[in-house]
Amino acid sequence: MTEDNKKIITVTYALSCVLLGFVVSLLMSLLATHFAFFARLETQTVFSNGVPVVVGLATFLFLQFNPTTVDFLDGVIGELKKVVWPTKKDTWLMTIVVVITLILSGVLVGLYDLFWAKVIELVVK
Repeated sequence: MTEDNKKIITVTYALSCVLLGFVVSLLMSLLATHFAFFARLETQTVFSNGVPVVVGLATFLFLQFNPTTVDFLDGVIGELKKVVWPTKKDTWLMTIVVVITLILSGVLVGLYDLFWAKVIELVVK
């Protein structure tokens, strides 16, 4: 594993654990609005701020020092480095094709819907 891969893995783990801590914080707030027990716990700053930090830190430490996850992410990074990414011109052309296709399919579905709405209207009357 290269030094660059180690940095990428550490940053990836750190960002994912920050996100996990944020989700835990939101979940605790949601539980506090519905359950009195969690509402009482949320009034304590140590609990409301400490639990998300502890969960995030514990997850980071588990991921960082687990050889299986580190090897897996190292393999992912290695495979991503082999990918041949399209050029800017190719990306723009593919985007234009997708937009045109979406517009055409939207018009066709709209016409199809309009046609069958008129048919059903004639049948119902």
